[in-house]
Amino acid sequence: MASAPNDVLQRVIDAVPALESLAPPLRDELAQQIAVVRLPAGSAVFRENEGCNGFPVVLSGRVRVARTLENGREFQLYDVEPGESCVLSTTCLLGRAHYGAHGTCLTDVELALIPGPMFERLIAEHLPFRHEVFHLFADRMMRLLELVEAVGFQRLDRRLASALLGKGARVRASHEQLAQSLGVSRESVSRTLKQFEENGWVKLGRGYVDLLAPRALRDLAQFGRAPGVTAVTDRVRDGA
Repeated sequence: MASAPNDVLQRVIDAVPALESLAPPLRDELAQQIAVVRLPAGSAVFRENEGCNGFPVVLSGRVRVARTLENGREFQLYDVEPGESCVLSTTCLLGRAHYGAHGTCLTDVELALIPGPMFERLIAEHLPFRHEVFHLFADRMMRLLELVEAVGFQRLDRRLASALLGKGARVRASHEQLAQSLGVSRESVSRTLKQFEENGWVKLGRGYVDLLAPRALRDLAQFGRAPGVTAVTDRVRDGA
């Protein structure tokens, strides 16, 4: 962990453009206080029930934020990529609370850590930064509300179809990884994928899923069924 040189400060500004207009004295203080952290894939960025020491800005790589359920499974909340905000870190800093979930590096990650007191100064003294933080906070909260709605009211087949889309013709993920991202059992995901394969929509391989009929998956995700094919109707809940 080391103090950030000017090029690192510029990378932080690139990720959080609202910092571009900082007054020179505050800008210099920020440059002196930023710490740069490099973590390999699989490392913990923060753990549940830990306190938050600062505001992390992801410079490269991807961090997954998830919560451990009572049955031991992980429920994916969201991913943080360069330029995005970790809403839990913001909540913990503003509320002086502990983390209610954990963050794990999906890839090698480089992040800059703005210490808590400096974060509070930026929020109090720099209006563009305050607006940026709360805008990102509101956007992330809306996504979490959509996730809650999907978990509570959408069938597993619709959620799984949606999770497969937008990742190219070949989705490199195991059944277990897909199950963790949806907060359900691996067996439930395997049954639904098998049904997709029988419908001719996907081809299953070891550690990947090939999408053969993305249009059918898109129709299922959006409308609840694909034309001419009966959708999987089981409403699979956590623990199914």
